[in-house]
Amino acid sequence: MLKIMLLTRKYQNIFKLHFIVFILGFTAILGKLIEIPAIELVWYRMMFAFIAVFFFLKVRSINFAVPRRELLKIVATGLIVAAHWIFFFHSIKVSNVSVALGCLSSGTLFASILEPLLERRKISWLEIIIGFIIIIAIYIIFQFEMRYYLGIIFSIICAFLSSLFTVINKNLTARNNANVITFYEMIAGFIGVSIYMLLSKNISEIQLALTWNDFIFLALLGTVCTAYAFVATVDIMKQLSAYTIVLSINLEPVYGILLAFFIFGESERMTPGFYTGALILLACVFLYPIIKRKYFNNKNC
Repeated sequence: MLKIMLLTRKYQNIFKLHFIVFILGFTAILGKLIEIPAIELVWYRMMFAFIAVFFFLKVRSINFAVPRRELLKIVATGLIVAAHWIFFFHSIKVSNVSVALGCLSSGTLFASILEPLLERRKISWLEIIIGFIIIIAIYIIFQFEMRYYLGIIFSIICAFLSSLFTVINKNLTARNNANVITFYEMIAGFIGVSIYMLLSKNISEIQLALTWNDFIFLALLGTVCTAYAFVATVDIMKQLSAYTIVLSINLEPVYGILLAFFIFGESERMTPGFYTGALILLACVFLYPIIKRKYFNNKNC
């Protein structure tokens, strides 16, 4: 009976994770619709997010306290999250939604290396093999979409940072409240981006003025697609491995690319080579859990 309950809870977490991924599919759409530059966009996103999480913690009467020894790790992770988002939106601005989301799937490769290193467990050969297949897929995309090379590079950096903070957050949630972690990470990222803007730009160059549409899109991005999605994902990390989470999040391109094509039309139409590479990436997402369950006796999946 206990085994059935644990299995049911696991599938509930997987279903919840995929619902979150569907929400994340709108992130790139909103990123393209919002007209301000990527850095200012992330600044607003993190501001809306930490305000939303703050009220959530207040309503739930959750204690904001975290151990001092953990706070530095949380702050550093918040800065990584901010950098991840900046590279992601830069990728969209210099290429398009399809390129940014397609190459984001390379996070599986980085997770296959980072998680064993940081958690000091044996490297899974299956994960490494999947990672090399992903390298081939990215090479195919590069071959056919060189006009978007800058967007591809930004997206791959974004994928690395995504895998890094996912693995770190998994360890942090084992000892701390997921909602509190998210709150401090959003504040840390917000402050980090603020300092970066002040140091790298003249005040006159910072574009914080918003149209009404930008304000609405940023509010949705900061609350639903960030605060809720981030808190829920961090919470799920208590039950699922970082690799499984990164792998599932790779389904984000499926939703995002389809939405982008219907919303933006011809600007999202790519060459057959791109779709070949993207399909290989997505095949890894679907085949990994099937192969692992059938041939590998690993409960941490």
